[in-house]
Amino acid sequence: MFVLVAPGQGAQTPGFLSPWLELPGLADRLSAWSEVVGLDLIAYGTTADADEIRDTAVAQPLLVAAALAAAEALGATPDLLAGHSVGEFAAAALAGVLTPEQALSLIRERGQAMAKAAAVTETGMTAVLGGVEADVLAALDRHGLTPANINGAGQIVAAGTLEQLAAFKEEPPARARLIPLQVAGAFHTVHMAPAVDQLRQAAAALTPGDPHTRLLSNAHGQVVGSGAEFVELLVNQVSNPVRWDSCMETMAALGVTRMVELLPGGTLTGLAKRALRGVESVALKTPDDLDAARELIK
Repeated sequence: MFVLVAPGQGAQTPGFLSPWLELPGLADRLSAWSEVVGLDLIAYGTTADADEIRDTAVAQPLLVAAALAAAEALGATPDLLAGHSVGEFAAAALAGVLTPEQALSLIRERGQAMAKAAAVTETGMTAVLGGVEADVLAALDRHGLTPANINGAGQIVAAGTLEQLAAFKEEPPARARLIPLQVAGAFHTVHMAPAVDQLRQAAAALTPGDPHTRLLSNAHGQVVGSGAEFVELLVNQVSNPVRWDSCMETMAALGVTRMVELLPGGTLTGLAKRALRGVESVALKTPDDLDAARELIK
């Protein structure tokens, strides 16, 4: 079984789109999607610096557009689809729940709403690698932090105010390594609650289709068969934790044997190598990875 996955915020790096623009038609596609989101996606993906693409209102449309463009270039039909956080919007479009244009319009609203919510209080996110899960969760609770992403493979992402994260850094869990993430807020926490209403209003204008490919939700890691239900979960997910660990458990239960991670790949295939033993994977980072991905899918 072949699963196609789309990464979340923080996966972007300066210039990551540059080599992809050489593929026929891709620049035209990104130009058209730039009109939809009101951003120059090509400029942000090629010449913008790390701080510019760290902006939530920029990063989210950029990542969804990049994933959709890479999926089009790959030209493969998966047995299962999943996305991490903002990557769920790309997965929803690939599953037929939304059109690419609807997904990008909705992610524009999501990015702007979350950026506005993040501006209220200085917040951030830190990846916690290793340690005993119970000890990590207890330490987060002690510092008032939220386990915003429970990613499996020994990785939990802590989210909260910068003051809380600084205190957590001074008193980390035993045998755990902390890595601050390149994001501009405490996503998937109560700090994002103001963004939920704005996104719900934008989503109300859409008529989702039911997925034509099995599609996993970050809310509980299960397959969702209703497009309307999936969009509702997308809305609520803004202020609720991402359960990527549960998504991977379902992948294992369904018999996934091959994974391709869409642009800018690396994070989710890295988790899979530790949590989904025996699953072969390819991360799409440059167009040179397309042949390896197609060979894997065969």
